Amino acid sequence: MGVGAHAQDLDIDTCLHLQEVTVTGLTGKIKVKELPAPVTVMSPVQLEAHFSTNVIDAIAHDPGISQITTGAGISKPVIRGLGYNRLLLVSDGVRQEGQQWGDEHGIEIDDHAVNSVEVLKGPASLMYGSDAMAGVVIFRDDPLLTSGEIHGEMTTGYQTNNDMKDLSLNIAGNQNGFVWSMRASGKWAGEYSNSHNHDVHNSQFREQAVSGMAGLKKDWGQSLLRVSTYYNRPGIVEEEEDPFQRIKHFKAVLDNSINIGDGSLKAIFGYQRNSRKEYEEADECGLAMLLHTVSYDVRFVSPEMNGWKYNIGIGGMWQKNDNKGEEFLIPDYNLFDAGVFTTVSKDIDRLHLSGGLRFDNRHLSSKACDDIFSAFSRNLNGVTGSIGATYNLSDNLDFRLNVARGFRAPNLSELGSNGEHEGTFRYEKGNSNLSPEFSWQFDAGLDYSTEFFSASMALFANRISNYIYAQKNGEIIDDVPVYCYTQGDARILGGEATIILHPIKHLHWENDFSYVNSVQMHQPDESKYLPLTPAPRWISTLHYDIKGRSRAVRNMFAEIEVDVNFRQNHYYKVEQTETATPSYTLVNLSAGTDILSRGHKLFSFYLSCHNLFNRAYVSHLNRLKDMDIYNMGRNLCMKVVIPVGWGGQ
Repeated sequence: MGVGAHAQDLDIDTCLHLQEVTVTGLTGKIKVKELPAPVTVMSPVQLEAHFSTNVIDAIAHDPGISQITTGAGISKPVIRGLGYNRLLLVSDGVRQEGQQWGDEHGIEIDDHAVNSVEVLKGPASLMYGSDAMAGVVIFRDDPLLTSGEIHGEMTTGYQTNNDMKDLSLNIAGNQNGFVWSMRASGKWAGEYSNSHNHDVHNSQFREQAVSGMAGLKKDWGQSLLRVSTYYNRPGIVEEEEDPFQRIKHFKAVLDNSINIGDGSLKAIFGYQRNSRKEYEEADECGLAMLLHTVSYDVRFVSPEMNGWKYNIGIGGMWQKNDNKGEEFLIPDYNLFDAGVFTTVSKDIDRLHLSGGLRFDNRHLSSKACDDIFSAFSRNLNGVTGSIGATYNLSDNLDFRLNVARGFRAPNLSELGSNGEHEGTFRYEKGNSNLSPEFSWQFDAGLDYSTEFFSASMALFANRISNYIYAQKNGEIIDDVPVYCYTQGDARILGGEATIILHPIKHLHWENDFSYVNSVQMHQPDESKYLPLTPAPRWISTLHYDIKGRSRAVRNMFAEIEVDVNFRQNHYYKVEQTETATPSYTLVNLSAGTDILSRGHKLFSFYLSCHNLFNRAYVSHLNRLKDMDIYNMGRNLCMKVVIPVGWGGQ
């Protein structure tokens, strides 16, 4: 893991150890083995070799990470049982802001533009402010090329289950420090099928994305402008009608980093425009929302001084949401966030210490609209922080401890919604008196690694006050059940364990287990468990790198994965909000290779089969479960990656 952008051109194992990977820590870049909180990394090699419908599908196989799905085209990440606005998505260096509070609102990110992914598990409010209570998913761009180099690539794929075609074209270069890149991508998918429902009506989607980057990379630092536009047209699954959405997302980010001695001043400014419309018919627009977001993050990263490093900075955002349609779900509103933080770290031989403090203020004001919404305003504050330590007991054994406080202000859906939420089959009513959520989370971990054996265990305990959730109140409006937002205190316990064996040099056998137990404090049995808690899961993967002497192939591998999802008996029973979910086991196969000519790679070819035995199953986090609509059946996937490069040093 953690291999550079062109690692796929080398003759290497596709399964690599994580210990020496460098990620973004509390005070700049830091090795994973020195971080006190758990981090998952998906390298470029892994993302390229494993085909998925979207990038969330790709990361949801890592322990502690799952996904909420609404059909094949909408997937939202969950970290240790917490999702939606309790975790942040960071893309192009800024927090991704759409209407992420909704079940049928996916993430507006071109997965082809993602080079690698970092997942920070646990409260990260210290660095990112409100909404990072569960953690952060960071989507990394392609690294900048060396001077004189131009690199291009075409990626194309096909999935048999929903007839999905996939195409992405990319070219990037560096001329004497002037760096640039361009990418265009598209997906076209029909209705998916399974052995229970056969074809799932209106589950098709269409997605297009265009992005570009230009800037300077010099000895003094770098200044980059990234611009992207994203379009998605997913169907809204209903039994008889054919409603659909049109989502457009525009983003511009100015990313600056100026070297000051051995330290640096970083300043990132972003603008996002998210347009979301829902249609009952082709020319009949109902719900239409337009969200503007301006974000800022300015920080100074100090040089190391006698083992000490520190960060100091400010960050926040301004938002404005307008309703443009004839139907309403949330009111028009204005929001302003501001936060100030400082972090510090110290290395003492084998001991690595880190921590910090942050203060956030969020002011929001909601506008009245006829008899649907009443005007209100809220001013919400939060103090967060963390302190942790990693001790390298030996070159092979590391021990971690971390305590962190998280903060999340209620979103406008929770505070002020009043309308039918299409695609989720519920009428939502907000509560403007909700208090912010605060959490205390304790993490402990142990990692052991040798050439032939690796093992890790991460345990956590999370106590959340004022936990916000929606529950049925027994009322029916327009034949749709009504859900009202309320809150209580919650306790979440769990952990992940991984065992990796290398019985022979090129054979990699990995076993991952994850468990989450989420309960509401002082509640009867029917309301004891939190909604949307992932079931216990065990994934066993046998991976073999096939090393031959052929000059025509390189980096050939074959892999079999057994994905065991246990029965989920812990569910929120009030008014049948949830039901138990049976266990199921999936078998997935994948293989791939590079094809060479005279020592140069012509293309890479990957083949995979998800749900080999066409098992009829439904995930506990499938939002179509209440409609008795199951997840995707057997799916054969093919992908070809064709690189082109010039120059370089």
